[in-house]
Order: sequence, then C-alpha cells, then structure tokens
Amino acid sequence: MDVLITGGAGFVGTRLARELLGRGELDGRAIRRLVLADQVAPPPALALDARVETRVGALLDQCATLRDEPFDAVFHLASAVSGECERDFELGLRSNLDTTRALLDALRAAGNAPRLVFSSTIAVFGNDARHPLPPEVNDDTLPVPQTSYGTHKLMCEYLIADYSRKGFIDGRSARLATVTVRPGRPNGAASSFFSGIVREPLAGVESICPVAPAVRHGLSSPRRTVEGLIALFEADREHLGSRLALNLPALNVSVQQMLDALEAVAGRAVRDRVRFEADPAIVRIVDGWPTGVIAARAAALGLRPETSFEHVIAAYIEDNAGDAAALRGLPGRGA
Repeated sequence: MDVLITGGAGFVGTRLARELLGRGELDGRAIRRLVLADQVAPPPALALDARVETRVGALLDQCATLRDEPFDAVFHLASAVSGECERDFELGLRSNLDTTRALLDALRAAGNAPRLVFSSTIAVFGNDARHPLPPEVNDDTLPVPQTSYGTHKLMCEYLIADYSRKGFIDGRSARLATVTVRPGRPNGAASSFFSGIVREPLAGVESICPVAPAVRHGLSSPRRTVEGLIALFEADREHLGSRLALNLPALNVSVQQMLDALEAVAGRAVRDRVRFEADPAIVRIVDGWPTGVIAARAAALGLRPETSFEHVIAAYIEDNAGDAAALRGLPGRGA
C-alpha cells in the first residue's frame, strides 16, 4: 500500500506517520511507501525509515506531480489554521480551498480512486443569534460556520463528498475537536491557548489565557485524534452511507476544569503560571464555536474520548519525559 499524508511534517501528521509505520499496515494491507508532503521536512528520525519519502514545498505546487504517482490511501491534514485565515483571507482560500481542489483533481487524474480521510473541524458549527448552537453539537447539527477557517473546511467536506459520489475517490471527513496538548511553540490557531495554558506552565513559563475561565470547548488528545483518523479510514463505507463527515469524540471541558486538572497533576505553583488577559479577537472567534461535542457515529466505530483532562496532561508528560525543557516547570525538575 502506498500512503500519502499531507501536512506530514506537522504535529498530528508526524504522530500519524509514526503510528502507521509502527503498525506496518493499514486496513489489513502492508504499507510499502509512506509519502510525507509538507512545506518543511519531517523530523530526521522519521525520514530515516526506508519506507518514508518526503515532498517539501507548498502542497498547491506539488499537486501537478502527485497526479503521476497513484496512492492507495491519503490523509489530507495540510491546512492554514483559524487565526491565520481570519488575518489573511487570501492565504486561507489558497491554502485550504484551492489546495484541496488541486489535490482532489490530482487524485482524480491518477485514476485509481484512493481512499481519503480529510481533517475537518468542529469549527464548521457556528453560533448564530437567531439559531444558537445547542450546548453540545452532534452529527445532525446544521453546520453554520462563523469563521473563514470553518467555512473552508465545510466547503472541502462537500467537495470530497461529491468527488466520492462520482467515484473519483473514496472520501470521508473527520470533524476534529481542538487537539490538546500540542508540544513546541504556539501556532497561528485561535485555539492555540488551549495547549498553551498547559504546555507553558509545565515548561516553567507564564502563559496568558485570552478567554474567561467559564469558556467550554471540545478537546481531543493527540493519541485519540490519530486513533480516530485511522479508524475512520478503516471504516466500512456501508457504515458511513452518503454522510461522509462525522464528529470525532471530544472531552468537553471548561478552561476552569483544565486548570483544576493541571493543579491536580502538577501542583498549585504550575497552575499559578497562567494569567488571564482577554483578547477581543480570540474571544470573538471562540464565542462562535461549539461548547461541546457528541460523536455518536464515531462511538459506533468504537471510538471514545479521554476519560478526564488529567489523563490528557499525564499523557503529555509521558510523551515528553525525555525533554527536560518541556517539563522543567514540574516540581523537582529544576524550575
């Protein structure tokens, strides 16, 4: 099996790649080749695997050559994120909508109808004053995005569904909750603070939370996100029917509950490194998002969220056990 991951050098992309390489197979077929396409190179250790090939550069520019190498499986993760799309409208259109259309056309030209999983988002659901969102959105909630990012993702969902209806691909779209805790530096997503208020305090650094403690949102651990992407790929098309987009499971928590969990796992001193300072631009975006997620169709595939946010934090600490800088804020680690 030949597999393509767009955004393959990103956080979720590299975790997905490692998981697939570790399994050695996907949907019962051995992985012969894993192509990682991104604007930057993947981590060197990942690229050392003989099955891995890299494509570095803007995905929009790569699509002309990708049509000449048929793939059996595609995970389309590449995307400009929410904050970037709000600041730069043209960037969002080019990176999300134009690039996805070009990728789909490349796969259509290859002629072998590969199976594709698209990383969509719960930001396709938006709060409208006349038709407010329910406390928790489900698979039947009407998508009414209130950001350019959510709009682009919903448009791509429809494109993927139509290309699938035509038999050009076998597509399905995973509506991801915010993936937390992400390591490294903050990215351009409006949701970046959901990781920052855990990651920075654990590293011994102050973090600013731009929204109120009562703000609630659906979160997914990196492990559960990768698990969901693979399970959706392996799902029987008969199970999905013509509704090819579904919510992935989320842990629905408030910022207050996140900080309480941080204190329970790491202590009061770590929690106290979080300071609240409202950012009107972030508040406006987050206010338009769902406050919780129900994922009944994903549950039917055997998928579940983490049982508590304490488990999410503990998994982050375990994953970064060898990174002294990431955990130097923990008691006894030198902070």
